[in-house]
Amino acid sequence: MNDKAIFARDAVFVSSESNQDELLKNIYDHLLESGYVKGNFLSHIIQREHDFPTGLSTKTLGSDLPNIAIPHTEGEFVNTRLIVPVALENPIVFGNMIKPNEKLEVKFLFMLLETNPDGQAQLLSQVMNFLAKTPESELKNLFSFTDPDAIYEFLTQKF
Repeated sequence: MNDKAIFARDAVFVSSESNQDELLKNIYDHLLESGYVKGNFLSHIIQREHDFPTGLSTKTLGSDLPNIAIPHTEGEFVNTRLIVPVALENPIVFGNMIKPNEKLEVKFLFMLLETNPDGQAQLLSQVMNFLAKTPESELKNLFSFTDPDAIYEFLTQKF
């Protein structure tokens, strides 16, 4: 599979939101307008994030790296297979995927869009492999970008 096909230049975001639900709505608005998701996507991704949080600590990857989140929902609410990177200007609190009662301040999202019910795990695995194999200094660089084009270029070259 061509990994570059799982990123789209018009589906890379830098957000100044400071509230999780508002952030997801803002991204949803753009994804819906571009035809990447269906009208019922927003309520499902918000509900899923509340029920099954997706925040991840990156401390095992490097002490200075910000935490990330990998929000996603079922494929029936999605029109295409895509990883949607989102850099956050302000940390947003997400529940921890491993310890759901613990809260994490997150600075970067990899939102997963997958139409195939079995593909969600594969996309998640690809993100985790990317994080594991990318040197800490390069991840730190990626997570500090404030330009969607820079994020897109980095990910299409390194992912």
